[in-house]
Amino acid sequence: MVRMIQTPAIELYRGADFRPHLDVVARLRVAVFRDWPYLYEGDSDYERDYLAAYCGSADSVLVLARDGERVVGASTGLPLLDDSEAFAQPFHDAALDPAQVFYFGESVLLPEYRGRGIGHAFFDQRQAHARELGRFRTTAFCSVDRDDSDPRRPQGYRSNDAFWRKRGYAPQPGMTVRLRWREPGQGELEHGLTFWTRSLENAV
Repeated sequence: MVRMIQTPAIELYRGADFRPHLDVVARLRVAVFRDWPYLYEGDSDYERDYLAAYCGSADSVLVLARDGERVVGASTGLPLLDDSEAFAQPFHDAALDPAQVFYFGESVLLPEYRGRGIGHAFFDQRQAHARELGRFRTTAFCSVDRDDSDPRRPQGYRSNDAFWRKRGYAPQPGMTVRLRWREPGQGELEHGLTFWTRSLENAV
């Protein structure tokens, strides 16, 4: 029997309320990030430890997409200064105050649920949360840098750049964070991730 895909319900959790969902979000991230453009060979234990920082931030947010009992997508955010210094440094270097930045962590969504408006819901919920906190002027996220000519790029792949631009975000050349992770068959490599930003006051 073919299972009908329902429009997922969107749920929001703040701060320590994130903790009961650590395991399922960690597994989802490992599954989705294995594909292009991340090509991330991760493990759930590492992801759980990484996500624990969100539980420790009173102003963090987790947005879940749930189809019945099944979590099919997740999106995170927290004040930039509650993340590691590596993420704040590009703002220091650009003479921008990281205390005024709310950072959108990664969004992950199973392929069969894409194209249903869930990505917009993830941004809407996180922007509303950041605005409600009342002390941020900018929202920002990182996008992994990949060469369009990379032979591992799937045929017909469409990046999210157009979607992000329609949301009012713009890439900030030179504002890059360097992170290391394992790629399948390649071992641990250093990767560049470029910040995209927009004014929170103008967010819709």
